Amino acid sequence: MGFYAERVVPRIVDVACGMKAAEPLRRRVCEGLRGEIVEIGFGSGHNVPFYPAAVTGVAAVEPSDVGWRLAGERIGATSIPVRRAGLDGQSLPFEDSSFDAALSTWTLCTIPDADAALREVRRVLKPGGTLHFLEHGLAPAEDVNVRRWQRRLEPLNKRLFAGCHLTRPIVDMVKAAGFTITDIDVFYEKRAPKPMCADSLGVALAGRHAADRTPRADA
Repeated sequence: MGFYAERVVPRIVDVACGMKAAEPLRRRVCEGLRGEIVEIGFGSGHNVPFYPAAVTGVAAVEPSDVGWRLAGERIGATSIPVRRAGLDGQSLPFEDSSFDAALSTWTLCTIPDADAALREVRRVLKPGGTLHFLEHGLAPAEDVNVRRWQRRLEPLNKRLFAGCHLTRPIVDMVKAAGFTITDIDVFYEKRAPKPMCADSLGVALAGRHAADRTPRADA
């Protein structure tokens, strides 16, 4: 990563993702979180004020030192323990079945291997744990013109925002990682042009891990 991606982009994201218009969405996606949670793409901590009181601790996964420093004031203002516990959502440094819930907001667009990150999230969730997600990605199939513009703009968007994709099919990716979606809302945000803000906000349930389902030889 160069100077722009390491030093400039986290500050741009801090401002862009800190808009008042995003706060109702953050409040919605955090509803129902409880227990020990892992948040991938923690960024500068904009979700921290919306953690429910039922959250007992947060393992923050954030690669950017700048982003983590920018989060300092928000972390200091909450009574919920928040620790920086990882740098890479594609390889989480936690044991299987470690967390009650996971949170991801506007993160899967940028992780190089988002499919691997989702599999890792499912691995570290307890059976029956939930993934709460708010992500932008590929527009609905019926919006052909929006999808066309997303494909045109994606190369530029990736250069400007350190690899941020516009065309990832978020709901399909969550399902493919082994989650069962229990709640979903697909919509366009009003704060930006449609190609940039085709959002999916939902909750997905983690089932038993593949190893848990393997019959024992002596069964």
